[in-house]
Amino acid sequence: MIQSMKKTFPFPFGIDGSGRISAIGGDDAIRAKIIQVLFTAPGERINLPEFGCGLLNLVFEPNSGILAAAMEFTISQALNRWLSSDITVDGVGVDRDEEFVSAEIVYTKKQDLSRQTVRIRFR
Repeated sequence: MIQSMKKTFPFPFGIDGSGRISAIGGDDAIRAKIIQVLFTAPGERINLPEFGCGLLNLVFEPNSGILAAAMEFTISQALNRWLSSDITVDGVGVDRDEEFVSAEIVYTKKQDLSRQTVRIRFR
């Protein structure tokens, strides 16, 4: 299947070696979009105040099963709301130990129906 050459800005925003704005596409672009949704707090973007999921607000909560369930729900809802044109969220799992919380997001890209996973670890 032919991949689209559509490019987007990376996250974090960057400049390439020639002094131009960096651009990414494909799996890297979707991963960047997922990270933007997860780490943007609602109200942070002036022109789109509902954007984001407030995940960083949960990091300060006690590390418990309730936190893990809240993170799973929050991540799933935000990705389904903001990236539903690019991906289908197949599952969100959150594991915790004494110091860390890890989130695993399994999704299917709508462009080519390939299944991908993104893992993020919080301290």
